[in-house]
Amino acid sequence: MKFATPSVLLAAVLAVAGCSSVKTQVDTGPIAAHTFSFVNLGPKQAPASADSRAQVHQLIQQAVVKTMAGKGVTFAASGGELTVAYLVIAGNNVTTTSLNEYFGYGSDATALVEKVHSEQAVKSGDRAYFEAGTLVIDIVDPRTSKVLKRSSVQSSILRNLPADARQARVQSLVDQALSDLRIVK
Repeated sequence: MKFATPSVLLAAVLAVAGCSSVKTQVDTGPIAAHTFSFVNLGPKQAPASADSRAQVHQLIQQAVVKTMAGKGVTFAASGGELTVAYLVIAGNNVTTTSLNEYFGYGSDATALVEKVHSEQAVKSGDRAYFEAGTLVIDIVDPRTSKVLKRSSVQSSILRNLPADARQARVQSLVDQALSDLRIVK
């Protein structure tokens, strides 16, 4: 499997806001929580494209914080009752890559990337060029490491959006991914 450049990945994340979902879904029902934190996988080595990756993560995390606050769950820098992990996958009919710094490097992430790549390759059977991005968001119980909710959204990639339009698209994407997350107090 070949991998896309950081600019393709950034464009995918900043522009994705479609309506189809990856079939790998988890939903254990309503979740009781008041706080959440983002997954912490320890120190991260900065890749060559660290600035663009940081921008992507900042946009996604701002959107998640806003969406979760709308559901009555506030952000805690650490020790939240829930852990939010997310995986960004970008690809075209030749290459697929991911940003997994806030998801993990295990077999689950690899399987999701491969699944998305396979689905995209099937959709592009007419050999026409395409680019698509997928955002997978997991809500995890930090005490048991059990995934309580997994949602994902996928859409075509749009390029060269102004900053405010990128932020609005990412917010829309996160809102869509977490639209059926049920929180109970």
